[in-house]
Amino acid sequence: MEQMTLFGGEKNQPLAAKLRPQTLEEFAGQMHLLGEGKVLRRLIESDQISSMIFWGPPGVGKTTLARIIANRTKSSFIDFSAVTSGIKEIRTVMQQAEDNRLYGERTIVFVDEIHRFNKAQQDAFLPFVEKGSIILIGATTENPSFEVNSALLSRCKVFVLQALKAEELVSLLTRALNDTRGFGNTKVRISHDMLSAIAAFANGDARMAISTLEMVILNGSLDEDGVITVTQETLEQCISKKSLLYDKKGEEHYNLISALHKSMRNSDPDASAYWLARMLEAGEDPLYIARRVIRFASEDIGLADPHALPLSVAAYQACHFIGMPECTVHLTEAVIYMSLAPKSNALYMAYEHAKKDALEHLAEPVPLVIRNATTTLMKELEYGKGYQYAHDTEEKLTNMQCMPDSLLGREYYRPTSQGQEAEWKERLERIKKFRQDF
Repeated sequence: MEQMTLFGGEKNQPLAAKLRPQTLEEFAGQMHLLGEGKVLRRLIESDQISSMIFWGPPGVGKTTLARIIANRTKSSFIDFSAVTSGIKEIRTVMQQAEDNRLYGERTIVFVDEIHRFNKAQQDAFLPFVEKGSIILIGATTENPSFEVNSALLSRCKVFVLQALKAEELVSLLTRALNDTRGFGNTKVRISHDMLSAIAAFANGDARMAISTLEMVILNGSLDEDGVITVTQETLEQCISKKSLLYDKKGEEHYNLISALHKSMRNSDPDASAYWLARMLEAGEDPLYIARRVIRFASEDIGLADPHALPLSVAAYQACHFIGMPECTVHLTEAVIYMSLAPKSNALYMAYEHAKKDALEHLAEPVPLVIRNATTTLMKELEYGKGYQYAHDTEEKLTNMQCMPDSLLGREYYRPTSQGQEAEWKERLERIKKFRQDF
């Protein structure tokens, strides 16, 4: 006989596993997919499911939903981990699925963390998905368009699962208190505000919410009447540290650096400081952020404030010299400076427009007048003939043609009136006028 705990269930089974929903009716959240009349619910109820990818943050029920689908559609369910399995294991599972098909049984193969499979491993599923030997349900916390092979992705419908709302988590926690699979047979005294605090701490993760509830109850005070009381002190001890959702190689990495870049561009120093802290406290490499700030200094500020670039380079050097956590203040200085500096993307646009012409006019010859005549033959071919040395003139300007004939009149750098770039704009206008009047 399996040993039981005070609260029922197997001794070492966590509360989240005991309370795993068995039906769509018990499943929490994802009403945009599973509400009455919604697309995924219709597919399940009509037994017309096909291969699919569940994309969403941790703890939103990707594995549970796959199990419910298998149970609802009376399919064999094979749980397959991308972390511990290779091509050999894939072939073994596929053979099992093929045997099931010959006996008229449909097989759902659930692949957790499918983004961890390499291309060869993902390709191993393709022929079995194509001929209908299996229905593949993959789960990933990463953007599948980045992490799943296009050939496999094209054969799967992607469903985006969302983090649970606070009220959905509170409802889930309340069920855990009342359900006999949870604490239904135990008297627990815990306030609604405490449940709300746990829900806020879990940040949309149902598994974390239930695990935290289990922790605070197991650490509660048991009185002589058998009532467990959860105090505010116990709650605060159990939720004192929240791990940040971050994957330095995944989509959230790009989301956060994008948030930082766009906050600086929008001249919002407070938002910029927040996104910087989010990345650093989650373990991001400070040199990566510093490199992006250097890029920003020229892409979004440029000559509107020429000091932005050397300051950003200095911040990179400071990070390199002293590392974390001391360099946080240097990055903060750089990020706040970039946020408050006048903005101009004139340099970025100048290069992009020049690049377009460069790619379309790859064979344009360099005008003879600005070619370097390093040999006798080159001089005979009039390389450099008529070259005008700008320093020999009082204005340090000439009207010499430097552009290829086909691109005469092109303008790439169009300075703004922001910050110091206004001075460059005025100077450029004087240069153009000089050449027109020459």
